[in-house]
Amino acid sequence: MNTYYKFAPNVFLAKCDEKHEKGETIEVTTKYGKENECIVFNLIYERDGFYYYSIVRADGFNVQEWAKQRAERRHEWATSAVQKSCEYYNKSNKDKDFLSLGEPIKVGHHSEKRHRKAIDDAWNNMGKSVEFSDKAAEHERVAKYWEKRANTINLSMPESIDFYEHKLEQAKEYHEGLKSGKYRREHTYAMAYANKAVKEAKKNYDLAVKLWGDV
Repeated sequence: MNTYYKFAPNVFLAKCDEKHEKGETIEVTTKYGKENECIVFNLIYERDGFYYYSIVRADGFNVQEWAKQRAERRHEWATSAVQKSCEYYNKSNKDKDFLSLGEPIKVGHHSEKRHRKAIDDAWNNMGKSVEFSDKAAEHERVAKYWEKRANTINLSMPESIDFYEHKLEQAKEYHEGLKSGKYRREHTYAMAYANKAVKEAKKNYDLAVKLWGDV
């Protein structure tokens, strides 16, 4: 059986007990027992009789699609919360014509119980309306976060080769620009940080090539 193995942040390999060819479609089982069709890319290493391959889902589902689904779900929850907020708002105004008169409660009068209930209902329903309005705003905030994440490219995707190659070029250009004087050194550690950025970009690019390149 082929299973998922976490290799790096956001990256899961297929841990296989048999060899596979690049481009081959295999079933990979999650820890919850669900099977996904995956396309084999590169053999990353062999260990203890197992073969570890970089893979992508055959149906195209990836971190971007996952983020889109999360955003869509949050938008649906926000819409539902808005509807409930409106329902409670309308309920809070059920007795508005009577309450707008501003008449005091007539203690001991037959209307006292109804009057108090009308006030309590209006107060409670308005509170629930505000509560669901706040929930809708929070769901929309989270939805926007996932919409931004839907454009994320990371090492779990073959597209990361071009992405990290561009990042590496940018980091190198800025580093060289600091050395040549093209860019101003904003602080004492500017060169050190720029050098670190180059190393980090090179590390990510090399890993992307190892995972998805023609190696």
